[in-house]
Amino acid sequence: MTPIRLAFGAGLLSAAGVYVLVLGTLLTDHEWWPPGDRTPAYYVHWTLVGVFDVALLATAVLDWNGWGLPPAVAAVGVGFGLCGTAVFVWGARTMRSAETMGVTGELYTGGPYAYTRNPQYLGMIVGVIGFGLAVDSALVAALAAVHVGWVLLLPRAEEPHLRAEFGEEYGRYVARVPRFVGPSTFSGAEDDELPN
Repeated sequence: MTPIRLAFGAGLLSAAGVYVLVLGTLLTDHEWWPPGDRTPAYYVHWTLVGVFDVALLATAVLDWNGWGLPPAVAAVGVGFGLCGTAVFVWGARTMRSAETMGVTGELYTGGPYAYTRNPQYLGMIVGVIGFGLAVDSALVAALAAVHVGWVLLLPRAEEPHLRAEFGEEYGRYVARVPRFVGPSTFSGAEDDELPN
């Protein structure tokens, strides 16, 4: 097996594991994501994500410019990648805790969370799409699409947990702020009803 096939295969297998955890949460009564605490599901999830990230980077290095896209597309990809990274970092810095990794804590509604309920996921989506374009690899684009798919599912798995944890406070937040983007994302209105 060639190194590129090994890296790509490891990416697909680890992503499949993440999908099992997330879909298992969505389709059964068992909550594997978010773990709420540092449970075995927490360690399994983050191990799979770590393997996926290494496999994605290895595939990118091994198949760089393998797709043959025009250079302008790669430039757009770099722009998307930088924007996505900025949004992700803004969301993570606002939270500044283990909550960024699925551990239960406070409900954050200020900063980027006043515009989107999932700034880190939104940043990941935009950033990984940009990365796939910038690398100019069909294999990386395939892994990026798989990654975007599970990130789109994560909030759906988290929301019942958040409703149970924060009750009406979370319900009011959901009524005002979109899951990813919506008209209120661009209205510029800061959340003044709920604490940070």
